[in-house]
Amino acid sequence: MAAATPVTEIPVGPIHRLAKELVASSGFLLARLGFGFKAKAIARFEHAGFEIYDYSVLAILAENAQETQASIASMLAVDPSRLVALLDSLEERALIVRQRDPQDRRRHLVSITAAGKRQLSRLREMVKELEEAFLAPLDPESRKTFHNLLSELAAYHDPRCAFSSAQAAAKVPEP
Repeated sequence: MAAATPVTEIPVGPIHRLAKELVASSGFLLARLGFGFKAKAIARFEHAGFEIYDYSVLAILAENAQETQASIASMLAVDPSRLVALLDSLEERALIVRQRDPQDRRRHLVSITAAGKRQLSRLREMVKELEEAFLAPLDPESRKTFHNLLSELAAYHDPRCAFSSAQAAAKVPEP
């Protein structure tokens, strides 16, 4: 296994340290690490011809037979007009299909295709590799603790992230 590289590249030359006050702030560290991880993920996904939201949309659709465009936009906290552009791109690549809701012709139902499921597997592998590199300094028990703490914070601050333990275990695909 190749050595993991940090998510945020360390500059060549002298290292100018941040203020101790900033490093002492959990919020600052969380934001800095989050931005660094997101930048790496965006670059990796773009290199593969995807947007970061493509993974989220496909993962949502893989868990549910169908979703409305409005519910997907709500789950992802994305403006509905932005979601339409994302769905257009996924539909052009035959990764999803949209059809009118027979119960309400004003709504569109979105489903993942077999090709979308195959692509989702590829995107999951990319995310797994990114997370492996990002979490490389932590042992397995620390990773589990870290994830549990993040889950607790996410569920507290965003009800869309709240699952019971049984629900969360049932919804996470095996690596």
